Order: sequence, then C-alpha cells, then structure tokens
Amino acid sequence: MSRAVTRIVCVFLLLSISLPLPALARSARQEVLRATLKNGLRVVVVRNNLAPVVTTMMNYLVGSNEAPTGFPGTAHALEHMMFRGSPGLSKDQLAEITAAMGGNFDADTQDTVTQYFFTVPADDLDVALHIAAIRMRGLDLSQTQWEKERSAIEQEVSRDLSNPQYLMFKRLQAVLFKGTPYAHDALGTRLSFNKTTTAMLRKFYESWYAPNNAILVIVGDVNPQATLTMVKNLFGDIPTKRLPPRPVVKFEPVQPQTLHLPTDTPYGLAVITFRMPGYHSPDYAAADILGDVLASQRGSLYALVPQGKALYAGFVGFPMPDAGLGIGIGVFPKGGDSVRLTKEISQVLAQTAKAGVPADLVTAAKRQEIAQLEFQKNSVDGLAFAWSNALAVQGLKSPDDMIAAFRKVTAADVNRMAREYLNQERAFTAILTPEFSGKPLAAKGYGGAESFNAVPEKAVLLPKWAETALTRLKLPRRTLHPIISTLPNGIRLIVQPTDISDTVSVYGRIESQPDLQQPKGQDGVAGILDSLFSYGTTTLDRLAFQKALDDIAAQETAGTDFSIQAPAAQFERAVQLLADNELHPALPAEYFPVVQQQTAQLQAGQLQSPTYLFRRAIIKALVPVGDPTLREATPQGIMGLNLADVRGYYDQAFRPDLTTIVVIGKIAPAEAKSVVEKYFDSWKGHGPKPDTDLPPIVLSKPAPRTVVPDKTSVQDTVALSETLGVNLFSPDRYALELGNIVLGRGFYASRLGRDLREKRGLVYSVGTNFTFTHARGTFTVEYGCDPDKVREARNLIVRDLTEMQNAPVTAVELRRAKTMNLRAIAWKQASVASIADNWLTYATEGLPLDELRVEARHYLALTAPQVQAAYKRWLRPDDLVEVVKGPEPK
Repeated sequence: MSRAVTRIVCVFLLLSISLPLPALARSARQEVLRATLKNGLRVVVVRNNLAPVVTTMMNYLVGSNEAPTGFPGTAHALEHMMFRGSPGLSKDQLAEITAAMGGNFDADTQDTVTQYFFTVPADDLDVALHIAAIRMRGLDLSQTQWEKERSAIEQEVSRDLSNPQYLMFKRLQAVLFKGTPYAHDALGTRLSFNKTTTAMLRKFYESWYAPNNAILVIVGDVNPQATLTMVKNLFGDIPTKRLPPRPVVKFEPVQPQTLHLPTDTPYGLAVITFRMPGYHSPDYAAADILGDVLASQRGSLYALVPQGKALYAGFVGFPMPDAGLGIGIGVFPKGGDSVRLTKEISQVLAQTAKAGVPADLVTAAKRQEIAQLEFQKNSVDGLAFAWSNALAVQGLKSPDDMIAAFRKVTAADVNRMAREYLNQERAFTAILTPEFSGKPLAAKGYGGAESFNAVPEKAVLLPKWAETALTRLKLPRRTLHPIISTLPNGIRLIVQPTDISDTVSVYGRIESQPDLQQPKGQDGVAGILDSLFSYGTTTLDRLAFQKALDDIAAQETAGTDFSIQAPAAQFERAVQLLADNELHPALPAEYFPVVQQQTAQLQAGQLQSPTYLFRRAIIKALVPVGDPTLREATPQGIMGLNLADVRGYYDQAFRPDLTTIVVIGKIAPAEAKSVVEKYFDSWKGHGPKPDTDLPPIVLSKPAPRTVVPDKTSVQDTVALSETLGVNLFSPDRYALELGNIVLGRGFYASRLGRDLREKRGLVYSVGTNFTFTHARGTFTVEYGCDPDKVREARNLIVRDLTEMQNAPVTAVELRRAKTMNLRAIAWKQASVASIADNWLTYATEGLPLDELRVEARHYLALTAPQVQAAYKRWLRPDDLVEVVKGPEPK
C-alpha cells in the first residue's frame, strides 16, 4: 500500500474537451483454447511465444472468506501445506523437482481464491501439470509436517506485523468490511494457528479442493491442443465434489474512524479510505476510471505536490469481488503537519464529489486502461495472472471483456461514482507518523556456536515422469536474436522484434555512479535532478508533457534509467517524447525551491529511519573510512545547492557514449534504428568520460555486532556480510554462484532453507547473495526471525557455510544446481521488462548479451572440488559482520 516518493508533477486543470477514443489496434495473433472437462475443471490455454517458458496457474475458488469462524488463516495454512507432500509425491520429491526445475514456484491466498503458479521451461510443462494433478488428488497433511510449517508461518506473521502499513490495512479492512468475511485478511494470527489442527486443514481441503471448484490457466510457448490433451489425461478422472455453501456477504454502514500509528519509514502517510464497488458490481468499471482520474498526474491530488503541500499525493484502488477500497494518499515529511495534509486531501476529494471530474481525464483514463490490457501480454506469467484474475476473481470470460466495459463509461458515470462513494462521513482515516527508534548500538556477541549435527544430503528417488525431464542437462533453445548497432554519438542500440502484442517498449540506461560523479560538497544533487525530470521539457511544460503521454496511452520515466511503453502505432511519437524529456528536461527555476525543500525533508527522515540506518551500518562495517559509498547527503547540504549545480551535474553525467537503449516489440529493426537516431542524434557528450567504477577495497574485518533499534518491528532482520577478493571478471565467481544455489538459493532444497526453515521453522525466508562489480565482491546472508531465534539461526548459517569449505557438495546437489541454472535461463527471459533489464545490465557491465548462456556453460563444466576450493579460498566465516534491525535488544 505504501509507495516510495517518486516523481513530482504540478497539476492544473485543462479544458474539459472530450476526445474520441482511438480504435483498438488489431491485437497480435494470440491462440486461446478453452475447455471444461467432464469433472468440471475449467481450462484455458493461451499461446505466447516470447520465451521457451510456460506458466501454469491452478486457481481454487476458495480463500480466506471461506475460513471457519475464529480461524482466518485456514486457507493460508493449507496453501503452505500443499508444499508438504501428497500420496505419490513426497515432500522431498516435490522439493527436489521444484528446485531442479529452476523456475518460479509459489502460491498466494486471497479473499475468494487460492492460486498455485509455476513458471518453467516449456519442455517441462508435463512435470508442472503432474504436480498440480497429484496435489488435487490428495495431501499428506501429517501432524509432524504441520508443526514444522506452522513455525515458518508464524515467522511470516511476525514479518507482516512488523510493517506499519500492513497494520493500517488490517485495521481499515476491519472497519470498512465489519460483519463480513472481508473484515479479516488471509494472513491469519499466531493464536489461531496454534489452535489449528491437521483435521481442520484436511476438512477444508476435502471440502473445497476439487476440479469443479478450480480453473487451470496455462500461458506460454505451447501447442494449445496438445496441452489440452495432456490436461485431460492427468486431470480427467479426478472426481467432482459437492461444494459447501459460500458465506453470505452483507455490508453494514461504515462508521467514520481515525487511526494513528507510528511508522519506521522516513516519511509519514495521511490516508483517507472509502468502500468502493467490487469486481462483480456493474459500477466497477466506472469506479476504476474514477480511481485513475484521481491518481492522474494532471489531477487535483497531484497538485498538492508542486504546491509544496505534500511529498507525494495520489489515489489507489484495491478491488475485491464484492467490494473494494479506494484510498487517497498523501506523504508528508518527518515533523510535517499531518493534520493539515489530511485536510487538504479531504477537500480535494470533497470538491471532486461535488463538482465532478474533467471529461478529458476520463478519456485519458479509459485510453490507458484499454492499453494496459495489451501491455500485459508482454509477460508470460503476467498474462497468466491477468487471465486468472479475470476468470477466477472477476468472473469474466477473458481479460479483454473489460474493453467493452471501459468504453461504455462516461464522465457522468464517473461523477455519479464520486458523489456516491467519496462520502467522508463513511470514510476511514489513518495517519502514520515517522518515529525515531534510536541510533545503531554496538552489542555483545552471542558467544560460541552451539553444536549441531549436519544432516547428510541424500538422493531422492523421483517418479518416472519427473526423472526423465530432470536428467536433461542442456541449454534451452535460443529464441532471442537482438540486432545490435552503435549510433554515431556513441549510443549502443539493441533491437528485438516480437509480435506477442501490439506494443513497443523502449528501455535505456546511462552508466552512472553518483558517489563518484557528484562534485565535492554537492551530495544530493543527483536526487534533485531525478525529481525535476517529471516537470516536463523545454518545449512542453509538465502538464502539456503528461497530456502528450496520455494522448498516446504511454507510460514514461526519465533519468539515468529511462523508459517508455506505448502502442506500436505510436512508436515514433513515444520516442520523440522520451528523447525530449531525456535530452531537454525543463529543470524549471520556479519549481526548483519546491523540489529542493522536499528532497531535504525526505532526506532528514531518511537519516533517522531504521531501514536506512540498517543498510548504512552494513556498508560502514564493510568499507574503509573515506570510501565513496559512505558519502551521505544532509538536509543542510541539499539546501545549499542551486539550480546551476543541478544543470552542471546533468551536463557531465548524462552522455550518449555512456548510454544503452533497448527496443523490444512489434517494430522492424531498421525502423527502430531510424526513429531512435532521428530523436537522439543531437545528444552529444563533451570532455572525457567520467569514472563510474568504484575502486578496489581491502577485505573487511570482523566488527562488533551492530543493532539498529526499530520500535515498530516485532521481528529481527539480520544481515551477515563480508567483502571478497573476487570481482565480476574473476574466474572463481562462477564456482561461487553455482555453490550458492546449493547453499542459499531455492526453497526447501537449499541447505539453509532446509536447516533453518524446513527442519527447524526458525525463519520464514533466508537468502544468500553474491554481488560482483568491476573491482569489488560482497557476500551477504539475510534472514528474518523472532529475536530469540537469531542466535540459533546464525550458528546454523555459519555451520553450513563452513561445511561448503570442508567438503565437496554432493553429486545430487551439484546436478540439481546445474539443472536449476539451465532451466532458469528461460524464465529469466519471460517478460519484455526482464529481457531489457538483463541486456542493459550486461551492456553497462561490459558483459556479452548472452551472459546467461555463457554462465551456463561455465556451470556445466564445474566440478564439486572446484566449488569447494572457491569457497575455501574466498569465504571467511569468522569475518562476517553482523547487523540486526528489530526490537530493542534484550
């Protein structure tokens, strides 16, 4: 619900002129096959050939609304237990298969649906479907497994209870949906989980998990008819069930309330929330457009930002089947006047209800909503989620059903929604005030490590249908063939045509390192520049520029990372606008003081926020005094900057010869190059290129344990970290990364996941990460758990890390790690955004664009002794520094 303070836009109302919506462009060819099996299972197969991957989503039409009274987390608990094994597929087999598949395997529980999704290489579709079918047939649900999983769920509860925004959301649900199942969320409570039994979970499973209460969505590079045949063979004989009655939802009148909470964020939130129409309401489309109009950067709420009354202001919606939430949000600085900002938001919403909205903004919102339905095709799993939401939650036949609904919405419909629902006598108001928790403290260490017996990794006998697939160790077929060129001014251009949608996406990145590039005494100048980009260009002021984007249904950002997504027919205009903003930002003098003040206020809060202090404490423990990464902007320093400083920084940091641009979409390479060159050719760099690579540093040494107090948290967040003598171009980084799959990546199958979560329930999640740059390397372990479990978790981590040095990984672990990496190549390219991000990263780091395949070849050649040798040579368990963020130390 909370969002970072991002771009700042000044808003004035434009003339209320209705423009006709453009005719919807003919959609790129998309095969869709639908069927309903004899047992009631609904199946939708959508072919999308962006990458050789497929996403399966099994949607069970049951969620927290159907949970027994007093046990709100029952559906969530069962979701967890679906990963604990079934008759014919043990927990260990499931863990082995999903780890080796290298895909995205997860689930979520909502009010009326529980979703299980799996993104895997397309060749492994049969494996994913076997898992879904077996889990629909039955679960093991042993008491022992539930006791282990309950501990992990309780850590998840602690994590969310440490988030003030979650607590606010939980409270507003209780107020606005009192007397209905929507009054509680799906997470559940520790108290109810302690009382939950396996008998209760089995009853819930047997009642609701049935083919006639499920929708299977399959999206990816598949043959729809062959896929349907596979589904029939695996699911066709699963018997139907007689479903219980669903709870009746009858809403009560809302009584206005105001809630005050502390927050650990560097800024505060003023929130006014209304109950809105849900997906099933005939008014949903009009209410959705109302939310878009209120969120518009040309709207009255956003006007509070350039007026200096808010750091951010907007409106967000959270629709559910029977009702929804409409939330007006204002962000204020630490020490700011929350009461005044709340009043400003209230007045804007009251005026909207009274006078209505500009018809021009209604037209723009409709255009954007329709365009988004096309943009969602640019991600395989995103499209699977869109279809699942449309069918399982909204009750539609297709996501595109909303096109007709949006087209029918009129300004009069939107104004009626404003009058009916923006009633502040039926609103929930919340104010989250930043609270200083204290400075980082040096704390005593935990003492000697306890003794644990390492559990040897054993080979798991896999079912035949999985064994054949997982023994394949080969690179996936190549589906991307980018066209690469360098423009006369030094821009590196990468173009990838695709016809998965009628859109084109442009992403760019300028190599930058503000810690090196900001002149001495000008810390914070890069942040001010970043905020000023949203104030338009030298030819289009902020409102005119935003209107130009709205006219072509484009989404744009500018800065050292810049992008625009637009319908294919609007490609040239989109590139023209992007180049205008990137090359000719207005940097208006009249708004510089506003942005400067807002940046300083935000930084003042940032310097005292626990999360910032936590991250900075890690850096301070790792790098030497005087390192560039220790540069820190202060409010006083920011207020000492001037507009000439900002323009000077722009001139030296924004250069075409440091820039890479990626174009992906329905566009010919020659046309893409011609258009990009037309609008970016005037961009020139002057003088020598700035240095953007951080220098090498000495290895970090052990340091006293640091504790960052966080009064709003009930759970500790722990980081163990050290610098390494390995960088991006060191041959041993491949062995370290491959070993990391064994140590900390994956789910149950990684050693840390197995020992900390699956076996002992100490944490909800634990992750290990290597970060490599041109001259530096860092190893970090991060986990969250209850304060009394931190010591045990840390000792297990050190034990497992030491074991990586003392003995080779097993043959089973090595094969799994290699298999997982090979399969990950495909799903890392399963969206236009991820493809572009990979290429921009590789281009700016000086790596080949097919680095994923280069890595894979290295991994295939590695042996277990080589992995052990790399860990023994470079990792230093005794030198790990420890930083903890959480409740006051005991």
